[in-house]
Amino acid sequence: MKEQIKVKGIVLLQAPVGEYDRRVVLLTLEKGKISAFARGARRPNSPLIGVCQPMTFGTFFLYAGRNSFTLLSAEADHYFPELKKDLLSVSYGTYFLELAAWLTRENNDEREILKLLYASLRTLEKNKIPKKLIRCIFELRIMTCFGEGIQAFSCIECGREDNLFFFSGNRGGCYCKNCKSYASDVLRLEESTLYTLQYIIVTPIEKLFHFVVSEPVLLQLMRISRSYISSHVRGEFKSLEMIDVLEIDEMDRKKSKKKE
Repeated sequence: MKEQIKVKGIVLLQAPVGEYDRRVVLLTLEKGKISAFARGARRPNSPLIGVCQPMTFGTFFLYAGRNSFTLLSAEADHYFPELKKDLLSVSYGTYFLELAAWLTRENNDEREILKLLYASLRTLEKNKIPKKLIRCIFELRIMTCFGEGIQAFSCIECGREDNLFFFSGNRGGCYCKNCKSYASDVLRLEESTLYTLQYIIVTPIEKLFHFVVSEPVLLQLMRISRSYISSHVRGEFKSLEMIDVLEIDEMDRKKSKKKE
């Protein structure tokens, strides 16, 4: 009999296979990102129906085959039920899962990304800080966990550590005032934006989601993270289209209420 394997993690993706099965992608503490087949998970009476859903966090019991794992059972710790009550929050959460799936690798140490993903989803669920800020924090920090974080503590060109108030998404970091001409896409940063960027990069994950920023700083963080992600991540994420549509609808509703 094959030895059973126990892993702690979260379901990133799932897809139907054949008539009754599902394939799930898990991000785990022990084995990084892995794929597993859940036999019979699409049958109405299967105990695997709920635990195969994306955002399910818990303990998964598997056995290893030649080319993949088979999911035997799972004990769910959290389904993020409050998050799933809001379509925009679900869309953000789905994007976080998709980006994590794109950046992680099998049999790699992905514990920091798993911690970040879980903390980001819990923060979305609590709904106490703006979703756009949560997204900026997640995007900027996951790239650091991935090993391609923004260079925000010294000038990319000369190594100077002061007056780093210019940012290039294409080059992936900050410039001092003397070297800003080396980048064609340079963005002038507010001092508060630079400090916030540095804080996001180095602060322990458990303390990351305990602050808010002014609207101008948030707008700059959004420009930084969007330009950096678009320059360094080549994946296409369907959830971003949904986020854009829902946020436009939300803005329209707010404008209508003001007119009333």
